[in-house]
Amino acid sequence: MSNLTTDKHYRQWLIDIKQRIRQSQLKAATAVNTALLEFYWNLGADIVKKLKHTTWGSGFLKQLSQDLMSEFPAIKGFSHRNLKAVRQWYLFYHKEDTIGQQAVSFLTQIPWGHNIVIIQKCDTVDQALFYVQKPVENNWSRSVLMHQIEKRPDCYGLIQRKRKPRFLTPPHGREKDFRGVQIQYR
Repeated sequence: MSNLTTDKHYRQWLIDIKQRIRQSQLKAATAVNTALLEFYWNLGADIVKKLKHTTWGSGFLKQLSQDLMSEFPAIKGFSHRNLKAVRQWYLFYHKEDTIGQQAVSFLTQIPWGHNIVIIQKCDTVDQALFYVQKPVENNWSRSVLMHQIEKRPDCYGLIQRKRKPRFLTPPHGREKDFRGVQIQYR
């Protein structure tokens, strides 16, 4: 057994296996994030439709939250606060007629918390889409994203004058570190 730990081929093989495990973990976390955000997008659309047929102050979102949390107690994404954020996120992008499935798939490339920061801090869909791209390109944490939006509001305007991309695609070959991605999104 001790001979294996000193064997050069074994050590290289072990390094390769560890790398494949990390790649598999990244793929799984990315798939979970994408599926969750696609679910939130559709849930946001459903909530908006249902709210059109309810009276103001009916407690619809609170009741929905209680019912979902009762059925799925291990999932933290169904709090009243988060359901309001899901609705707000959907409405923010849906108000723009040109937002389609391409944009939804683009929005799913960053975690839920990043999406919430962006819609709370950005005034326009174009500005928001600009900041959706930055964590993908630069692997920004949520706090870095928040700092960049708050401290450099002119950055968006300067870049927009140079070019005006509508939907941006992430650079190929760039991997995002999704270690620590949890089902618990708030």
